[in-house]
Amino acid sequence: MRKLVALLGLALIAGCQAADPLSGVNDPHHPWWDLRFSAPYYMTGWVEMSAVVDINNRFFPRRGGGAIGTGAFRNDGIEYAHGWADTGGNGSFVTGADLPKRVFVRWQSSVEPQTYQGWIEIPEEARQLMRHSIARRCAKYPDRPASWHPSMTLGLAPGGIVQVWVWDECLHRVAFNRAQVEVEPLGPYLGKSNGHYFQQTRDSKQYIERFGIPYGSW
Repeated sequence: MRKLVALLGLALIAGCQAADPLSGVNDPHHPWWDLRFSAPYYMTGWVEMSAVVDINNRFFPRRGGGAIGTGAFRNDGIEYAHGWADTGGNGSFVTGADLPKRVFVRWQSSVEPQTYQGWIEIPEEARQLMRHSIARRCAKYPDRPASWHPSMTLGLAPGGIVQVWVWDECLHRVAFNRAQVEVEPLGPYLGKSNGHYFQQTRDSKQYIERFGIPYGSW
């Protein structure tokens, strides 16, 4: 009897998948979502710390997200740092957290240099897309499993600009909130590093000497 019930359950699942070939509900998924940080090309910096308040109002402090703003200098006349390019990012899973309600970040912008920090509100539309990204397969690749986990990226730019993206079921990023955060008056590491910032790369210096910092483009 138990085997019959199990077989009927498998048949029901198979029938649902046949009726909706893009359903990713039964595909394998990681239990947590991914939070990453990036920066425009050559706008190097260092994420000191971050924190998340999830939709259940639980607080999750996190360590820094590492270096941001890579890129090998190309003297070809193109302003690569202008606007947001798809530059990847550093980060990790927010273990134990439900989807985000607010995210805090403090980072060093080594090209200025300046330290910024602030809370960014995450809209419900972004959380809906995070849910959708693992519930549906990409229509272009219906035979591939749905995304393994929801993913959010915070773009951090000079001037204290933060841009929020969520990745959809086809791994395309979708822009949501854009925020202006405040300067941290104590400087890097809340004044505990004697004013020393994360080292700006040689490529970043060369780029800025050639083009400057494109404030207002982010």
